[in-house]
Amino acid sequence: MKLLSDIRNIIESELNKITLFKSKEKLYPEYLPSSLPHRENELKTLTSIFKPILLTPGAISHKALVIGGIGTGKTATARIFGKEFTQIARKRGLNVNYVHVNCHRDRTLFEVVNEVVKQLRLPIPQRGLSVREVLNYMLELVDSENMYVIATLDEFDYFISVAGSDAVYFLVRVYDEFPDKVKRLNFIFISKSATSLSMLDPTTESYLMKNLVMFNPYSSYELYDILKLRADEAIFEGAVSDDILQYISDVVGIDKGGPGSARAALEILLIAGETAEREGVMNISLDHVRKACSIVEPSAVMLNDTLPYLSFHELLTLKAIVIALMKSGEPYVNTGVVEEIYHRLCEECGVEPRKHTKLYEYIVSLRKLGILISSTAVKGRKGRSTYISISLAPLGVVKSKIDELLKVKMVYEGSDS
Repeated sequence: MKLLSDIRNIIESELNKITLFKSKEKLYPEYLPSSLPHRENELKTLTSIFKPILLTPGAISHKALVIGGIGTGKTATARIFGKEFTQIARKRGLNVNYVHVNCHRDRTLFEVVNEVVKQLRLPIPQRGLSVREVLNYMLELVDSENMYVIATLDEFDYFISVAGSDAVYFLVRVYDEFPDKVKRLNFIFISKSATSLSMLDPTTESYLMKNLVMFNPYSSYELYDILKLRADEAIFEGAVSDDILQYISDVVGIDKGGPGSARAALEILLIAGETAEREGVMNISLDHVRKACSIVEPSAVMLNDTLPYLSFHELLTLKAIVIALMKSGEPYVNTGVVEEIYHRLCEECGVEPRKHTKLYEYIVSLRKLGILISSTAVKGRKGRSTYISISLAPLGVVKSKIDELLKVKMVYEGSDS
C-alpha cells in the first residue's frame, strides 16, 4: 500500500505544480488561431478566386493552388477561409460546405474521394464501389441537396507522388464528363513547393498554376507579431518577455537566415516554456530558448507533420529501419536486415507480421513520402540489393517519436492498420 501511496503522491505533486501556461494547446500546430497576422493578402486572393461561387453559383468549378514551405500558414489560412466563407455564403442563402483532407493520411484517389463523402455526411457506401461510382453518387447527392463544396487537399504534393498524374487529372477535370451539370465541386490544393507539379502532364500543370497563391516564409518582424499574439493567449503574463519573443523571431526569421517558419518559432516557444517548468521556474530565459533551438530542427517539424499519419505496421517498419541504421552505424542498410528486425518487433508487440510483399509496399510508400531514401548501389557493397536510409535526423529523436506513436496506436487503433 505504501507503494501505491507514493505513486499517488508523485502524481498529485506533479498535478499541483504551478504552470506558466494558461492554455498550452494554443501553441500547438493544429490550433486554429482567431487572427492571422500577415496573411491578409493571401486571404483576399483566395476570396477573389472563390467569389464567383456567390455571384454565379455552379457556372464553373473553381480551383486554387496554394504553395509555401512548412510553417508559412497555408493550412490555417485555408481552414479559416473555408470556415468564414461558408458562413457568409449561408447568410446569403447559398449552401456552401468546406471539407479539409490531409493527403498524408488519405493518399489515394479512392481514399480522398471517400473522405470528402464522409465529411459531407453523404449516405454513400464506403465499400463495394469504384472511385468513379462514389464520385458519381456524390455529384448526384450534392445536386439534389443544392449544395456547393470547397474541398481542400492538403499536402497535395504527397497525393501527386503516391496517387499519380492520372488521379490528379481525374479530380481537376472532373466535370469534363458532365459538361451540362451544375459545377458544385471546387478545390484548394496545398503543396510545399511547385516541384511536385513537374510529375503532371503539362496541360494539368498549366491549368493548376492559373490561380496560384504563394505563401512566402515569414520575416522576423512578422514572426514577432505571431508569437506575441499566441503568447498572450497561451502563457501567463510576465512569464515571457518581449525580448525573448524577439530573439526567437530573429533566430527563425527568413531575413535573419532562418527558415521563416511560424511552426518552428511556436515550437521553440513551447519547448522553452516546458523546459522552464521542469526546472521549477516561472519565466522563460534565453538559456531555455537556446536549449529549445537545439531541438527544433526542420526534421523535427517534419516528424510531427508526417509520422502521426502512418499506420501501425508502417511505423514498425520505420522503427526497424532506424534500429538497423543505429546498430550498423552505416549510412544505408539492406532491406533484408530491416525485415529481420521488423519480424522481431512484431513478435515483441504480439502482432502478426505482414508478408514480404506488403513490407516492400510500406518501404516504397515511406520513400514516396520523403521519409526514406534508397539506393541499389552502395560504395563497398557488391551486388544489386536495395539499400535504404532515413532522411530524418537524429535517429534517436525519430525512434522516440515512433515509440510514442506506437503506444497510442496499439491502444486506440490496434495493430490491424
